[in-house]
Amino acid sequence: MLLSDLTTYLDTELRIAEITDYGPALNGLQMQNAKGEVTRVVAAVDACLPVIRKAVEARADLLLVHHGLFWSGLQPCTGSVFEKSRLCIENNLAIYSAHLPLDAHPRWGNNAVLMNAIGLAPTASFHPYKGTDIGLRTETELPREELVERLRQATGTTVHVCPGGPSIARRIGIVTGGAGAEVAAAKAAGIDTFITGEGPHWSYTLAEELGINLIYAGHYATETFGVKALASHLMERFGLPWEFVDHPTGL
Repeated sequence: MLLSDLTTYLDTELRIAEITDYGPALNGLQMQNAKGEVTRVVAAVDACLPVIRKAVEARADLLLVHHGLFWSGLQPCTGSVFEKSRLCIENNLAIYSAHLPLDAHPRWGNNAVLMNAIGLAPTASFHPYKGTDIGLRTETELPREELVERLRQATGTTVHVCPGGPSIARRIGIVTGGAGAEVAAAKAAGIDTFITGEGPHWSYTLAEELGINLIYAGHYATETFGVKALASHLMERFGLPWEFVDHPTGL
């Protein structure tokens, strides 16, 4: 299909123009391709050089990512920055990035898909950022250890736990990625068990002091869900074959 048509569809469904984000996220189409068409999609978390190389090897003409080309801010177009652009241009690879718009999406978002993967259903959104709730919450009764085990199975990675709250989780909130610093906001929202990817060192001790469970399931690991779900949807809707390129950071 035409890249322009697919971009319009994604921009609309993800509400790219409506959701305010971190400036260098630069959500939407970040790199067009020469042919202006999409026949094969690669999904990945980061638009880094190793991922772009793998996308080229897979003969993709669209790389769909959560963290785009400009995440580190303005940089001279030399070294690896130049190499990423060169590979895209020479191999007809477009790049589309969706950060908070994908986190917040009720169907394909990282939070929604992860919550479903651990067998829970959201009851409401929470944690507003510049006018948009980017997290999801649910009410249940689930032993903390069972919740941790479900997360281990869903993410396939090590899960680190601060058991500062109740042993039975009743009000669970999820904000994937690097939201550990928001533990106080989660507590203020009535959450007793807060699931995220990673956080600063002090977030652990603060969670203890606040009396809230804080579960770090990995920044990378918790953000593989959205791009996979979105790419799968594009296959169902438009018949575009896709594959996921795994390039974990361990964080």
